[in-house]
Amino acid sequence: MSLTAAVRGFILLLISLQVVQCMDDWGVTFSSTAICAVKGSTVEIRCSFTYPSRWKDVVNTVGKTFWFTKWKGGEPVDLTTDSEYAGRLEDLCENNICTLRIRNLRESDSAEYKFRIETNQDVYASEPVTLSVTGLQVTVTKTSSCTGSCIYATLKCLSSCPPTSGPPYIWYRNGLKLTEVGEHLYYYFYPEESYACAVKGYENSPSPSVCVNGQDCNTVAYSERSICAFKGSSVDISCTYSSNAYVQSTFWFSPERRDQDLSTDSQYAGRVQILETERGRSTLRISDLRDSDSAQYRFKFKTPSFEWRSDLPGTTLTVTALQVQVITATVQQSDTLAELKCHSSCSPAGGVSYVWFKNGEKIHTTSISSYKGLLPHADRISCAFEGHEGFPSPAVLFQGLDGWGVTYSSTEICAVKGSTVEIRCSFTYSSTWRGRVNTVKKTFWFIQKGGEPVDLTTDSEYAGRVEYRCGNNICTLRIRNLRESDSAEYRFRLKTSQAGGEYSGSPGVTLSLTDLSVQVERKYSSRANLKCQSSCDVPDNDYVWYKNGRSTLSGTSSLQVDFNYQDSYSCALKGFEDSPSPSVCVTGRDSNTVTSIKGSICAPEGSSVDISCTYSSNDCITSKFWFSPERSHQGQNPSQPEDLSEDSQYAGRVQILETERGRSTLRISDLRDSDSAQYLFKFKTPSFEWRSDLPGTTLTVTALQVQVITATIQQSDTLAELKCHSSCSPAGGVSYVWFKNGEKIHTTTRSSYKGLFHHADRISCAFEGHEDFPSPTVYSPKLPSVSVSPSAEIEEGSSVTLTCSSDANPAANYTWYKRNIKEYLPLFKKEPKLVFSSINSSDSGQYCCTAGNKLGTKASKDISIDVNYAPKTSSVSASPSAKIEIGKSLQLTCKGGANPAANYTWYKDNQTLPWGSKDIHQLASITLEDKGNYHCESKNKYGQINSTSVHIDVQYAPKLPSVSVSPSAEIEEGSSVTLTCSSDANPAANYTWYKRNEDSPKASGQIFTITDFRAEHSGSYYCVTQNKIGRLNSTLHLSVVAGSMKSVAAGSITAVIVGIIFLIAFLLIRRKRSSKPTTEAGERPDNDAQQVRMYDRPSAEVQNATPEPEAEVCYASVRFIQNQEDALYSNIKPAHLRRHKKDEKDKEEDVDHSTVTFKGHSATAESERHEAADDPSALYSVVNKKPRVLT
Repeated sequence: MSLTAAVRGFILLLISLQVVQCMDDWGVTFSSTAICAVKGSTVEIRCSFTYPSRWKDVVNTVGKTFWFTKWKGGEPVDLTTDSEYAGRLEDLCENNICTLRIRNLRESDSAEYKFRIETNQDVYASEPVTLSVTGLQVTVTKTSSCTGSCIYATLKCLSSCPPTSGPPYIWYRNGLKLTEVGEHLYYYFYPEESYACAVKGYENSPSPSVCVNGQDCNTVAYSERSICAFKGSSVDISCTYSSNAYVQSTFWFSPERRDQDLSTDSQYAGRVQILETERGRSTLRISDLRDSDSAQYRFKFKTPSFEWRSDLPGTTLTVTALQVQVITATVQQSDTLAELKCHSSCSPAGGVSYVWFKNGEKIHTTSISSYKGLLPHADRISCAFEGHEGFPSPAVLFQGLDGWGVTYSSTEICAVKGSTVEIRCSFTYSSTWRGRVNTVKKTFWFIQKGGEPVDLTTDSEYAGRVEYRCGNNICTLRIRNLRESDSAEYRFRLKTSQAGGEYSGSPGVTLSLTDLSVQVERKYSSRANLKCQSSCDVPDNDYVWYKNGRSTLSGTSSLQVDFNYQDSYSCALKGFEDSPSPSVCVTGRDSNTVTSIKGSICAPEGSSVDISCTYSSNDCITSKFWFSPERSHQGQNPSQPEDLSEDSQYAGRVQILETERGRSTLRISDLRDSDSAQYLFKFKTPSFEWRSDLPGTTLTVTALQVQVITATIQQSDTLAELKCHSSCSPAGGVSYVWFKNGEKIHTTTRSSYKGLFHHADRISCAFEGHEDFPSPTVYSPKLPSVSVSPSAEIEEGSSVTLTCSSDANPAANYTWYKRNIKEYLPLFKKEPKLVFSSINSSDSGQYCCTAGNKLGTKASKDISIDVNYAPKTSSVSASPSAKIEIGKSLQLTCKGGANPAANYTWYKDNQTLPWGSKDIHQLASITLEDKGNYHCESKNKYGQINSTSVHIDVQYAPKLPSVSVSPSAEIEEGSSVTLTCSSDANPAANYTWYKRNEDSPKASGQIFTITDFRAEHSGSYYCVTQNKIGRLNSTLHLSVVAGSMKSVAAGSITAVIVGIIFLIAFLLIRRKRSSKPTTEAGERPDNDAQQVRMYDRPSAEVQNATPEPEAEVCYASVRFIQNQEDALYSNIKPAHLRRHKKDEKDKEEDVDHSTVTFKGHSATAESERHEAADDPSALYSVVNKKPRVLT
């Protein structure tokens, strides 16, 4: 199981749902917000983030992202600068996805981790992710005793993390690993035994050992699992131990030093002390620490019957090396404003102070791990621990010009062949260049070839071995499987959006490669010291040794061995076992060796390859053959590999050549992809079999591929730069052949090709001489097609998938569009399939997709999506309005979508109408009978629905008004008279009363009341009835004619007398009425009576009005009686209704007229009195009135 796989299998994600936090387009999405992990393991916390491209109306760009758990001085502390995480943490970011990786977890790592985004405009911090780090412990449940002193019990390995299906638990007894695995251990146990457990793959973090019987047993417990210390200092490594027997001897050792007592080891001579400050506690003190002291240290004890020989880990000591890291840098014209960090591979215990150096001189202004200041471009900066200034970090060099700059973390690097190296730099550039906004378009690392900078990612010699990582203006070049040819000067280059906006950091970083070799120093006649040497400074605890090809142990660069003429030895760097040193014979004579001529070979498909090795033995070789570990069949013992000359996969393609003694060559012809593998040589003697752990030769059969480096798509063609790329670089110089549409291009034989390509062109490449094995062709997308599933009718709510497909290489990217009237709107869907999980009617329309790659883009034909659905919520609309004037046209429309189209049924007041099945009905001339509530029913095969109803209100102008007078009997002067006007209208009419020859209205409303009727109220009155459709008038004439009166004496006395007479007359009349209540028909009152009558007289407005139907006319007579002291009576007759036809020539309205006449003793009065008496429809009112006395 790989480390990553093991870690991921054990880390427990307690909350596995994605959590999104966002505000105003700022957001952070975590894969988990709570994680539980076991101490010593590795954890990854991952998130993706978004931010607005414009913020506060200004372009917004990310300046820095980092993780933090705490604040200092009001600012969050970047974990990469926190000494507690030194050497254990990685912060990886790419394409707005960031991963925090913490190795060798400690319980102190339990915290809330937050992610922070800093842009040029603002900052944003996420909500926390909670990490819980737990240790393991063993619990004991005793069940019963057994014969002797043993007991039966159940042991359980516990952690505070929830159960997981990850790696199993392993168990240790007295420090030695058991074969049993699992969470529980059921066994019988003895008093002297101790037990511990660990997670498989994380044996460096076991639980503490426990005694099953709870008393003293054989145990060793280390105070600390790991210690970090700086070079030149001293360190104490302690443990406690116990046993139920007498301890005879104790000592400390390092497994890398072959279990030798360190107090007798010459490498530690004068630097080691063993302290026993109390019983059962031992301390190893090492002073004047060196790089070679980095190792694991263990304690060992013996009793008369037992020796502690533990598989459990001891204490790992790391002697730290310092390095200056560039946190931020702003390059100016003559100097750089930089923030630096003195970084170590681990964090020393306790507080430490730092010393900074500029050009070898001590900087006295700071003693902390960070330093910020202005640094001229020629300055070299280094740092050291205070008190250990003799062990400074490598210096960093600052360079720059006018805001442009590149700062390398180191300018010289030495590495061993086969290992991996990282070269790091930070860069700055001018955000405004020649008056324009300047942005970075490309960054790359290069070496100089032929006077031109060659991007390493396009160099076939580095194919498959180079990786770029850039973030926050810090870039790292990683080269794996280093070769001697990789020794070169590496420089960093950036290109921006503005012409001339380019910069290269020079001088660059010089990389030197070295081979490992084993030197033999004969110390005694029977023993020798071996030394694994290289010209690079490599930590002394990072070596692996091989004896006769078999891995023996890990340790330092030195190894003591016994002389044996048969044995050969080789060494390698730990982690880079694929690049060992050549094997050497300790005696200098022939011994058992196999040496591969080449560690790796790259060859094109279809070619032939020779894989060679040399071998030797001081005995007779009985058999030999070539094999591949990858060809070990299932069920077959891998220790007995198959001879390739007998392998059917290689039948007819393999030859074994022996051109000289001790040299064998495997030749494979007609190479295939499946031949990529590792090939090893094996031999046997009567007493020995070469069974090597050393690597053989790795063959990679390369497959060519055309890469599109740059492309500018034009209307009918594309200007492109192409690269013929292979997964590895064949040995020796190779030439290339390019093909366009199957025809050879004769203008170039290089790995790159630049030219104009039509959108239909197909381009491929091959190695010269191997034209039958070309690369796959590259071409722009063909016309994409769109398919719909299901292909039958689409019903609303169903699942529908549109699939866009096109033939293209490189593979096409797809974008979906929906037509919106005159244009296509992107649906922000960038996948081949557009899925409607529950399609809606609004999704109906025309769709198309585009397929595009770097060589071109093509759009599909439109495809129509027609979604069927039952009638939607419907309503009835009336046009022009539901309130319609009588006689006009009205259109009713049943609204509400349906697919297929619905059939309609119309209803009035819930009664079916014979209007057919259309959604629109026209009423040509509306009548009063059309008034009512209308609704419709919509129906198709998917369903039906009734609409809401609409009320049709038929409106018309006021009808002919009628006028009445109240009271209609005889009216006494000074009493109240009420005139009433009424008319039928919709909407209801408004009424206004006017008096002839007066501008202002007398009253509004249907009723007009004169509370104290006098002669001055005489005149013509008319009412106006009006609504928004029309108006009509009705006129009422009140005429008063004054009669002759006799003069009498004036004065107040006369008035009193008149009043008395009037009162007496009133009483007499009342008495007579009681005896004769009514006047017979046809009987006329006294000639002195004053008659009031109503008669018709059209007003001017009426004469000019449009002819209307004749109105009803009301006549009324009011008679005021004079000189009749004795008799007071009233004669009331109902008025007959008359209709007067208007003269067509005059076009008059019918008008109600009323004439009120006050008469005296005159001929006119007499004649009018006769006229009134002859009128059978007259309404008479008689009021006795004494003549006024005039003086």
